[in-house]
Amino acid sequence: MRAWPDLYIPRLPARFTFPQLSLFNTAAQKVELLEQKSLYRMYVCGITPYDATHLGHAATYLTFDLINRYLRATGAEVDFVQNITDIDDPLLERATRDGVDWQVLAQSQIDLFKGDMTDLHVIPPKNYVGVVEAMPLVVDAVQSLKVAGTTYEVGSDIYYRVHSDSEFGQRSHYSQEKMLEIFAERGGDPKKPGKEDPLDALVWLAQRDGEPGWPSPFGSGRPGWHIECCAIALHYLNPAASDEYAIDIQGGGNDLIFPHHEMSAAQSRSMRNQKFARMYVHAGMIGLNGEKMSKSLGNLVFVSTLIASGVNPAAIRWALMGHHYADDLMWSDEIIREAEKEIEELQLCLARMEVAPTDSVIQEIIESLSKNLDTPRAISAIRTWMKETDVGKTGGVAGELGRALDTLLGIAL
Repeated sequence: MRAWPDLYIPRLPARFTFPQLSLFNTAAQKVELLEQKSLYRMYVCGITPYDATHLGHAATYLTFDLINRYLRATGAEVDFVQNITDIDDPLLERATRDGVDWQVLAQSQIDLFKGDMTDLHVIPPKNYVGVVEAMPLVVDAVQSLKVAGTTYEVGSDIYYRVHSDSEFGQRSHYSQEKMLEIFAERGGDPKKPGKEDPLDALVWLAQRDGEPGWPSPFGSGRPGWHIECCAIALHYLNPAASDEYAIDIQGGGNDLIFPHHEMSAAQSRSMRNQKFARMYVHAGMIGLNGEKMSKSLGNLVFVSTLIASGVNPAAIRWALMGHHYADDLMWSDEIIREAEKEIEELQLCLARMEVAPTDSVIQEIIESLSKNLDTPRAISAIRTWMKETDVGKTGGVAGELGRALDTLLGIAL
């Protein structure tokens, strides 16, 4: 599947120094330095295309865009892959509810998502892959698990034995009780009769009446959740068998810590006898006016709606970056109004012939990002620079700061 258009990313002058990037690694439960390399492999879980693109999506993909930008600015290459779960129960349920073909619904939401990512100035993935187009890879992955002896059948469905992976649970660090609770809430079926373990994950769902299916050696059907990300990541990121980890970064919202990322890591390890990701990085959730933002509550704020109402996409980025990526954020109209005001002030400052010194603020942005993407600190440095410019300080180069804001923060003005 074709991603959204690529971006031109300005290069920063060589006089700026880039510290080693640190990130909070969920598996280690602490902030760790990311190993310095010339090539990074990053996999970010994509949307299920039936409600795109809400601010929760935007916050997640902005987080990994910042990582992508920082690593590229150091001179490294980033092999970035993202999937689209374009066949799944929620998509089929929404299509049935609305009386539309599931493929038409999926394509409309994928197109909307691509447009939103373009507007938000997000660097596109090198490979943007739908589950439907990757079905042969998924079938091969299920077959690999079967050959490894890590699956069993319940009726015509195929399940993965999660404890085939001796490290199961070590990425999420949840108790058995919490795993069972979350598993039931997030697409799992812990009470299904015939399962060996309540947490065992469905990897192949036999075709049901009235639902789509794809041919396989184990009968017509479609993937369970998790297995598609293993298949896509391992194929398109193509890790060497000798590497300790298959990829460097596995990313998504913190609602994917369990079961999705735990299950994906376990299945990948069973397929290749190789640890999946060096770091598991997760973005916080977004709420609205004191309540959790969710599809069930019907209080989602959509990027396309904000932009259609006249909001500058740069203001959306600015508003989200005003809070740390790993923290949950309670969104409000006041947040975006203040962001719009500050973006207008920033544009006016950058348009001046004489501005406050810029080298120090650019270096401060770099330092802030290097420390677990401390965007509030970076935003604070820019605010200070605007105040200094307003009071008449000089010695900076506005164009150079403008390019740095684009390169590092994705703020293109």
